[in-house]
Amino acid sequence: MAKTSPAEFVRQIRQEVSKVIWPTRKEATVTTIMVFIMAAVMSVFFLGVDKLWNFVIQLILGLGA
Repeated sequence: MAKTSPAEFVRQIRQEVSKVIWPTRKEATVTTIMVFIMAAVMSVFFLGVDKLWNFVIQLILGLGA
């Protein structure tokens, strides 16, 4: 495997970075908001599942009386 000089390495990095399609500010904002919304929805969902399992297990073990 041929060794690459530091200058050639930097040139290759710049060439690859120029191929990247960067999101617009609006796309980044919308995506960020969607991530926060999905995290909130999933946290509420798992809270409900946790409460349900807690109820079922307490019912089975007779601790719910």
